[in-house]
Amino acid sequence: MGTILYLVGLVCAVMAVLDIFKRNISTVGKVLASLLVLLTSWAGLLVYYFYAKDHLEEWFR
Repeated sequence: MGTILYLVGLVCAVMAVLDIFKRNISTVGKVLASLLVLLTSWAGLLVYYFYAKDHLEEWFR
């Protein structure tokens, strides 16, 4: 069961990083946001999808 949760988290993290790199923000912002999502695992994914996704372009112009 743990392996399945790990793989689901990994796929979601990769999807989030791809979404971050599609946005119109600076390269430094893309790298920072991607690292935060990848390093914080599920908590970072939840924060990204429920809050930061809509506000990312405001923060890293």
